[in-house]
Amino acid sequence: MLNFRTRPCVKSSAAAAARSSALACCALALALSLATHAQTPTPAAPPAQPEAPAAAPAEQSPAPNAKQEATVETPQPGGITEDELKHMLLGKPLYLRGGYLDNTLSFSEHGALIGHSPQGSYTLSGIEIDRVHLSKHKVELEGARYGLHFLGALPYEDPTKAVDRVRITPKKKIVKITIDRELVVTPKKKKGKESGKEKGRLAKGGAAAPAAAQPPELSAEDQAKAEMAAAPAAERPSDPASVTTTTSPAHAAGVLKDALDHIFAQGFDDRLMASMPAFWKLYYQAVAAKTDYRPQDPAVLRQNTVDKKARLISTFEPESNEYAQSNGVAGMALYHTVIGADGKPGEIAVGRPIGFGLDENAVAAIRKASFEPAIKDGKPVAVLLDLVVQFRIYSKRTAVAGKPEDASQGREPSLPGPYSVQRP
Repeated sequence: MLNFRTRPCVKSSAAAAARSSALACCALALALSLATHAQTPTPAAPPAQPEAPAAAPAEQSPAPNAKQEATVETPQPGGITEDELKHMLLGKPLYLRGGYLDNTLSFSEHGALIGHSPQGSYTLSGIEIDRVHLSKHKVELEGARYGLHFLGALPYEDPTKAVDRVRITPKKKIVKITIDRELVVTPKKKKGKESGKEKGRLAKGGAAAPAAAQPPELSAEDQAKAEMAAAPAAERPSDPASVTTTTSPAHAAGVLKDALDHIFAQGFDDRLMASMPAFWKLYYQAVAAKTDYRPQDPAVLRQNTVDKKARLISTFEPESNEYAQSNGVAGMALYHTVIGADGKPGEIAVGRPIGFGLDENAVAAIRKASFEPAIKDGKPVAVLLDLVVQFRIYSKRTAVAGKPEDASQGREPSLPGPYSVQRP
């Protein structure tokens, strides 16, 4: 009984084992088939999802644009600095080329006077700068005015060694000069029509942003106007409408240097002399030649060679001015005057100047005066008449009308020293 039951159980176990082995083989074959299929490339087109990583860097990398804009904003070399201006101007014996007498003067970027100012002699136009301030829109200069007082040097002597440079700006007051600057604008780099973010949106099938969302680009002129309007009132140019723009700091620096040269003379130069009236030119020509003045017309005679000398027949009193009165400048000056055959003064040259703008007043008075012509052989002739003119300090004691003296009449009057007054 036991053996009969045992055999069927053995057969049943063997069959079960065979079925398990067959299932295992099928599973192994299926796994191998799946692995082989995974390694075989498929000809189908790739899905749209893999493009998303490619668009992501465009959204997350604005660094290149930022770097480009930083490069554009970097200032270019060649601009002028405040230290350079100080080296050029501080403590130098300057002259205002235009002879402007106002204590507050404004100039355009090219050195043209803005507004109006009375003008006077170069002997009242000395300027010494003691403060320089440079801003983006203008240059501010502060200093004092100086007058030249000549001490009676003869033409063949060195007049630069016989002259005082006298401060005529009162204490606690200043001369203030401002010069507008050409404005340097930095061009903005225009962005592309489509930013990286916009390109990503279009790649995904999105709609483009409307054009009105992009801010308009400002022109150089509009940008300059905006900058000047945003600047503090004290630093804005005196004449904003005349200010020009440039993208080159070197060009703006050149324009400013030209303006300074147009406004100031660095000492007594040829251009300053060329702008002077004829009576000063003739004086400095004699100084350069180290000789006395000679009339340009050789036919003009000397007083001691005629039968009857030319003489003054009208009243004569040249005006002083506030600068001379305030600084006590008085004394005598000599002027060479050609008196024509008609009795009218012609060519006039400064012989020994006094300065402080008084020589201009003396020449103006001589031109208004009346003279009797010289006579030779019964005919009127042109002669050279030397006139010594006296300037006084006006007060109750000295309010006496002066009259020029003919230097050819006897002994030539002595010329007093600086700040001297001839007593009545």
